[in-house]
Amino acid sequence: MNIEAGAIISAAGKLGQGFKKAVRLIHDCKGKVVVTGVGKSGIIGKKIAATLSSVGVPSCFMHSGDALLGDSGMLAEKDIVLALSYSGETEELLDLLPLFKRRVLKIISITGRTDSRLAARSDALISAQVVKEADSLDIMPTASSTLMLALGDALAVCLMSKRNLREKDFAMMHPKGIIGKRLLMKVEDVMRKGKNNPVISENKTVRDALFVMTGTRLGATSIIDSKGSLVGFFTDGDLRRKLQKDERILEKKLKNVMTKNPITITGETMAVEVLRLMKKKKFDNVPVIDGAGRPVGVVDERDLMSEGIYE
Repeated sequence: MNIEAGAIISAAGKLGQGFKKAVRLIHDCKGKVVVTGVGKSGIIGKKIAATLSSVGVPSCFMHSGDALLGDSGMLAEKDIVLALSYSGETEELLDLLPLFKRRVLKIISITGRTDSRLAARSDALISAQVVKEADSLDIMPTASSTLMLALGDALAVCLMSKRNLREKDFAMMHPKGIIGKRLLMKVEDVMRKGKNNPVISENKTVRDALFVMTGTRLGATSIIDSKGSLVGFFTDGDLRRKLQKDERILEKKLKNVMTKNPITITGETMAVEVLRLMKKKKFDNVPVIDGAGRPVGVVDERDLMSEGIYE
């Protein structure tokens, strides 16, 4: 691991003009980026293509061997080729170079040999040269493949910056999964509502509230006045604390023991912001109100966590 880390650190200090030109070519590309390679380089290429796509750069992977047997049909005018080969002498890849030139496609190469035939025919060259591989025989793609992966990530990160990609833009390309949820999910998407939203009148007793809280398995309830507006909040934590001081708490009316004017949120609030609020204020749930101040839902920390919303 130290050898692989050292390879990345060394390369980071000498990216040079080839890397800058590669970023510029991809940024200005009117087509897509076609990443190609074979073997371990091909596997790394698949990840690089996926990462570029995830930051809004249309990209795909084309196996160099399969391209010779028909897959080159995915190439289109104005595309750019990102070719990966540590030796720079991979036969299948070299056999494709005349095709790329006939199609007038720009070629960016990531290779460990800057004196290779692939390097010589590239429009932009990124060096992936390593001092040694991490295995005892200094032969297995380890440090070199890790460095190729890091260089691909570096391209993507630079392109994110150059394209001024914002969280909102990134979220639109990741509508599902943890990333999408963290960036897109609102309170209205995760709150408990309807019969799962515990609500009770301020004139009811704590005993009544206990039944409502137990029925919804939430451990809290919103409290409303005669107009249906939220006036308080009561939790099982409140019950435990007050029970230590008053054994007759169960018979008390909620308006006399509730937390008045509790912190509230709206359905449009981002879910991740609610989690931050909960952690800051150290509570487990928050009532959700509409424009008229009526409790339309409640958000529980466990629900956020189960949806992959975390800090």
